[in-house]
Amino acid sequence: MRPTPRPLQSSPLLDSPRLRASRVGRSLRTTAAAAVCLAGLAGCTATATVGPAQLFDGSSLEGWHADVPAADGDPDTAPSFVARDGLLVSLGEPRGHLITDDSFADYRLEVEYRWPGATGNCGVLVHASTPRYLYGMFPRSLEVQLQHGSAGDFWCIGENVTVPDMASRRTGDPSTWGGEEGQSRQIGNLTDGSERPPGEWNVLAVECRGDAIDVWVNGEYVNGGTGCTAEDGQIALQAEGAEVEFRRIQLTPLPSAD
Repeated sequence: MRPTPRPLQSSPLLDSPRLRASRVGRSLRTTAAAAVCLAGLAGCTATATVGPAQLFDGSSLEGWHADVPAADGDPDTAPSFVARDGLLVSLGEPRGHLITDDSFADYRLEVEYRWPGATGNCGVLVHASTPRYLYGMFPRSLEVQLQHGSAGDFWCIGENVTVPDMASRRTGDPSTWGGEEGQSRQIGNLTDGSERPPGEWNVLAVECRGDAIDVWVNGEYVNGGTGCTAEDGQIALQAEGAEVEFRRIQLTPLPSAD
């Protein structure tokens, strides 16, 4: 039986201690709620609600930075990520990650994506922290898989999470389960039939609240776990061999699990 997904709740107070950022993001600075937050730093006790924020502005990669090992020391390396025709595009090569400048906790993330040509591999990483933690490439994080045919799988990258029926969804002896090199890092989803055909838009929704994470693909609940070893961090997109287009990357704060 699938776990019962938690419904989306109303937006939290901006001064919630669970909503953290390495610096106040541009999208939040432009709202009245952000002004209240800044006032709160000066001792103001006023509060305000904050709604969805668009992490992609439709025309640039402002608020993001790329970490592409192949570009080290070579400023002429072709970009792995571009803003093109109103879309954020992961070109697939050179391989690497596009990472938010800000860090987040307790949120619902909605990502609209499609494969414009040949399908392949890609992922959305949550709770990202240490760059190039694994194999000199992947930041410490929990990956929500976008690979065609496996959307919604978890890949543990230096972090870990527990799901129901773990023994049937994770290969290897339990002693090998983890997020480190050589460990069993993949946790299969609940269904592989939720994706739309290549060329059509899909919606990935990820809710992170406290140590819990839940995932939907096109409205169907496909994965969820608790006991995640990280509860906040950056969000990242992968360049992992195939071109992927993103037209909406929306983050809505959620009430704290505390």
